Amino acid sequence: MATANKTNAEGVDYTMQERIKALYELQKIDTKIDEINKIKGDLPIEVLDLEDEIAGLQTRIDNVQSDIDELAANIRHDKEEIERHKAEAAKYAEQQNSVRNNREYDSLSKEIEYCELQIQLSEKHIKEFTGKMKDKKSIIEETEAVKAERMVDLAAKREELEGIDAETAKDIEMLKEQEAEARQKIDERLLTAYSRIRSNVRNGLAVVPVKRDACGGCFNRIPPQRQSEIRLGKKIIICEYCGRILVSFPEEE
Repeated sequence: MATANKTNAEGVDYTMQERIKALYELQKIDTKIDEINKIKGDLPIEVLDLEDEIAGLQTRIDNVQSDIDELAANIRHDKEEIERHKAEAAKYAEQQNSVRNNREYDSLSKEIEYCELQIQLSEKHIKEFTGKMKDKKSIIEETEAVKAERMVDLAAKREELEGIDAETAKDIEMLKEQEAEARQKIDERLLTAYSRIRSNVRNGLAVVPVKRDACGGCFNRIPPQRQSEIRLGKKIIICEYCGRILVSFPEEE
């Protein structure tokens, strides 16, 4: 990596050594932030999962309620059909009293029979729709009960998470300010590499000091010549075993 100085927005030049030191300071700050976030544990994920589950339960309730509304509309329609066919049957029965021959009488009888069949069919539909409505209402009741339980869990976890956030807010704010200050001394390419390494290592340590002649990340031995280059701080040195950025400062000895 090039060793040219980096100029910040205020026109201040930073040497490679200053940039490397700022990078290590950034790592220490981010590590502190990570430690604070560890206090939260899985709470943020659990809160999101509960929110998603509750939203899914509500969607299910809405869909089932939509089915119930459709069934209710079908029942209303069939009841109207029953009344209509009853009225037609009554009209045909009255007409039978004034027929002039058997053919007309039989024709009206068939119409009455047809109306009665339609009434029976509508009554059958109403019975089926009513049964389905009962089942779907039971589904809604069960889902509402599960949703209520999840809402209680969500409220408790939110309260716990908000309590932790409140306790650590000042520390996080201070660390974020320090983080921003450190980032000003580091060029974007190096910051990108730093973020990439952090995301690829388990403990989030992208920048580690050399301790006891070994990498502070993977603990593999660093050759003396390599250590000399690290101490000079004229370029970025990467651990050939774990890919972390290696640094060496007097305060870490």
